[in-house]
Amino acid sequence: MFNTHAGELAALSTAIFWTVTALMFEAASKRMGSLTVNLLRLYLAFVIYSVFTLVSRGMLLPLDATGEAWFWLTLSGLVGFVIGDQLLFQSFVVVGARVSMVIMAFVPPLTALIGWVVLGERLSMVNIIGMGLTITGIITVVMRREKRSLDGKQKKLKFSYPLSGILLTFGGATGQAVGLVLSKYGMKDYNAFAASQIRVMAGMLGFTLIFFALRRWKNIGNAFRDAKGLRFLVAGSVFGPFLGVSFSLLAIQKTETGIASTIMAIVPVLIIPPAVIFFKEKISIREILGALIAVTGVSILFLF
Repeated sequence: MFNTHAGELAALSTAIFWTVTALMFEAASKRMGSLTVNLLRLYLAFVIYSVFTLVSRGMLLPLDATGEAWFWLTLSGLVGFVIGDQLLFQSFVVVGARVSMVIMAFVPPLTALIGWVVLGERLSMVNIIGMGLTITGIITVVMRREKRSLDGKQKKLKFSYPLSGILLTFGGATGQAVGLVLSKYGMKDYNAFAASQIRVMAGMLGFTLIFFALRRWKNIGNAFRDAKGLRFLVAGSVFGPFLGVSFSLLAIQKTETGIASTIMAIVPVLIIPPAVIFFKEKISIREILGALIAVTGVSILFLF
């Protein structure tokens, strides 16, 4: 079964890993700051990758990658990690992981659109309908109508959450979508874990330069004194940059990008139970419905 559905199982594992990492990084970012969490989790992920590839491939670094692979995967890491993930992690602080993950359902439709423009991939009317459904689901979560005023007139639609957080998440979605397309283009048949290591190295370089430019190194010292925050950080780093990213690349390598993206996009639904049980979030029927509509739209986008 694993050999037959390796890509699908890798995609499902990715969705579970990303659910865990979103919750862990939300908790860590609220304690340490999103920029600090991004830098530390990539350095930690690099150590994990180096040990893993040394054991599994006999190579500490991905020195067997072609120059072309290095270029595209480095670019993917800069766009996906430095730009996309920084915006996403800051949105965790502003609107929380659960809402951010619903908006991140926009990644597969956006990836399909970019693939259509850049790679010449097919985009049918059914795909467009799926995009529309996904966007409808997202709007259902982030928008609401206020109660009727005393004069009986319906007020205009209002954002359910801070606009800044919503825009941050859309920026993160764009960064991840572009990063995914660049990864597929650059990775080809190369080892998925080694490819992820290149992307992590690019992200490390990008965030290190940002810390030097902003002179934020004092924040790193403060982070190491926060034991609870470090536990969230370590857990998120294992499930995110290492397991999550690698299994996502493995998924798109072993099966069609659309099928992999569809399965990986169920995070907005998977994240609801732990958000309620562990974080005591109050979730409305409208938000659950919106998450289901968004995931349904992604499924239609790629499976029909």
